[in-house]
Order: sequence, then C-alpha cells, then structure tokens
Amino acid sequence: MAERLDGTVALVTGASSGIGEAAARALAAHGAAVALVARRADRLHRLAGEIEATGVRAVPVEADVTDQEQAVGAVEEAVRELGRLDIVINNAGVMLLGPVVDAPTQEWDRMIAVNLNGLLYVAHAALPHLLRAAEQEPRRVADLVNISSTAGRVPRAGAAVYNLTKHGVNAFSEALRQEITTRHVRVSIVEPGGTNTELQSHLRPEILEQSRKRFEGVERLEAEDVADAIAYIVTRPRRVAVNELLVRPTEQAL
Repeated sequence: MAERLDGTVALVTGASSGIGEAAARALAAHGAAVALVARRADRLHRLAGEIEATGVRAVPVEADVTDQEQAVGAVEEAVRELGRLDIVINNAGVMLLGPVVDAPTQEWDRMIAVNLNGLLYVAHAALPHLLRAAEQEPRRVADLVNISSTAGRVPRAGAAVYNLTKHGVNAFSEALRQEITTRHVRVSIVEPGGTNTELQSHLRPEILEQSRKRFEGVERLEAEDVADAIAYIVTRPRRVAVNELLVRPTEQAL
C-alpha cells in the first residue's frame, strides 16, 4: 500500500517540463507540498497555480542549479516557504549525444555542469534538512531520489560523456546511500529508458535523426510513467528502501 505524504515537503529540480513536472504533480497528488525548481519561471508559476488549485501548496523557485549559490538558495527558499524538506527529486539533466571524435566540448561541459555538479550541489544543500526530517513526524524517514538513465548502466557508442555523467550519478548515489541509510534517509536512483520529453530537442539535427532511428517502432515511456516510479519509491513504509528502479519501454532491448 502506498503511504500518503501529507505534512511533508518535496523539492523537484527540472520541474518546468517532462519528468520533473510529472513528478511534482504526482507527489502533490499524494499530499506533499512541492517546491518547483527550474530556470523557466513562467512555466513554474503556471504549474504552481495548477497544483494549488487542487488544494496543495506549491512554490515556484527560479534557479539554475549549476550555480552552487543558486542551488543552495533554492533549497533554503523551499525550507523557508514550506517549513521543512522531506523529499528531494534531483531530476534536472541534459542529454547531448554524439561521437567523441570532433565533439563540441561545450556540450560535455554542459552535461557535467547539469547532470553532475547541479545534482551534487542540490544534494549537499538538502542533506542537513533531510537528515532532520528523518528524525521527525509524520514519516520519520526522508528520501533523496536521483534521476539517472539506462545510460548509467549500458555504455553506447555516441553517448560516451552522457554515459559518464549517469554512471557518476549511480556511483555517487550508492556511496551516499551507504553513508546515511542508517539515519533513515533513503537514497534511490531511477533509470528511465527512452522517454518522451524535451531532452530530444537539445540534440544536434544529425544526432536527433540517429536517435529517432534507434527508437523506430518503440513506444517510448511517458513522463508520467517515470513519475509513477518516483512516487512508488517515496511512498514505501519506513522499513522499505527501493534503492534502484530501472524502467524501460517494453520494446526497448538495451
């Protein structure tokens, strides 16, 4: 049975679209107040209004998590506005695929900044609050969910640096889990396969065409499918930690 999240506060990065937006809606549906973190303020305000119309608090927080000062500020604003922090969904990410040979290395810089540094900055700022929440009612447990990818499990030609960042997310998450699990902060990774989100729109045209061919005939996941996996993790009883959840489209082989 899923447990309600009434009386808790969740922070979701990359909340302006895709998996982040869907996760925020899912957590709010379970009763959590939500802090919505992303760069696109107009989308955040619209989403916050829609969530608040259901009777659940939602606070838009405009921030670029690749800037540590902004990442820390986003966490502090969430706690200041909503009173505590029980759940963090580290979802902000970019996927800039392509071969290593002759790659535009600014794409590598961007992936490392968002997928690794942004995730680390948010986790570091949030941990004191999560540890405190784990000692308190209503749940006496807290959750840090890092969004990885099948790319964190299976390296593929044409995705080397994206693979690097997602393998890094997995390694960091497992090491942190070992460090704090006895303090009842659960650390989990969700590894989605092909999903219909805006990530594809960031690809160079020739790389986008290759990606389309790879998934030709495959019905991709929807953002709501991944959000459902996230909600499953954070609504388990205190004694249950789901540390890794791999979710692929049925027709995706690798």
